[in-house]
Amino acid sequence: MFKHILLPTDGTELSRAAVESGFAMAKGIDAKVTVLHVGTPFHVFAADSAALTDTRGEYEGHMKAKGAEIAGAVEAEAKKKGVNCRSAFVVSEQPYEAIIKTARDEGCDLILMASHGRKGVKGLLLGSETQKVLTHSSIPVLVYR
Repeated sequence: MFKHILLPTDGTELSRAAVESGFAMAKGIDAKVTVLHVGTPFHVFAADSAALTDTRGEYEGHMKAKGAEIAGAVEAEAKKKGVNCRSAFVVSEQPYEAIIKTARDEGCDLILMASHGRKGVKGLLLGSETQKVLTHSSIPVLVYR
C-alpha cells in the first residue's frame, strides 16, 4: 500500500511519539521513511526567544545544530528498529509548504504527522501546520494525536 512515508518532526514529545508510530507502521508494511525537520529563518522580530538574543549567524548555527540533533536521534532509533530511514533538514518561512514539497520531491506516498490539537484562540493565533498540510496536500495525510 504505502511504500515511502514522510514523518515531519519539530522535536516535541508529541512529534517524537508520531515518529515512533510512523516507524512501527513502516516496519509493519515494509516502507521506507524520510524524517523531516523544518527550521525557520532568522527574523529581526521573532517569537522564538533564541532569535531575539542571537545574531543571524548564531541563530542559524543553533538551528542547524538542533536539526542535526533531531536527525541523529531519529536515525539512531530507526536503525535500532530496523527501519530504512533517512533524515532531511530544510529552512522555510512556511513549514507546511516545505513538508508538502519534500514529500513530493522524495516520492512519498503518505505524510504522517502530529497535531497538537490547539483549538480556539490558540489555534487561530498559532495556526496549525498540520491543518495547512491537510488543506493543501494532494498526498494522503495521517494525523497522530
